[in-house]
Amino acid sequence: MRIGELADVTGASPRALRHYEQAGLISSERAANGYRRYDAASVVVRVRNIRRLVAAGLTLDDVRVFLPCLDQDVTASRPTGRTLQVALRRLAVMEERIAAQIEVRDRLAAALAEATEATETAGATTATGATTATGGRIVRPVA
Repeated sequence: MRIGELADVTGASPRALRHYEQAGLISSERAANGYRRYDAASVVVRVRNIRRLVAAGLTLDDVRVFLPCLDQDVTASRPTGRTLQVALRRLAVMEERIAAQIEVRDRLAAALAEATEATETAGATTATGATTATGGRIVRPVA
């Protein structure tokens, strides 16, 4: 199976497949013409599992821990202590990032609320004369 065929069957892009190969998650042989050739029997399931794990938020480094079970239905496999540890660690990282984004959003919302209040209080108008404060909503004036 060539890379384009594998991409079509699995939904992965050829670039992603080359990346998976470079990361050591899949392997290929080279045909006489230099094209990559994949063993369809094993690589299709493996690529689908890699994509499933990446879609769940794991990195390719994380996925490497799952190598022993990538050739079967990874969702039906019993998790090991190591795979659970990796998944829990990734979840903790995601939760930290979400918390940081919520902080940033809250700061922006507070700044916008303060700016809106100041604008309403001052009854500010733009250079075109259109009032920008409209009941707490920020509206761009029409030129």
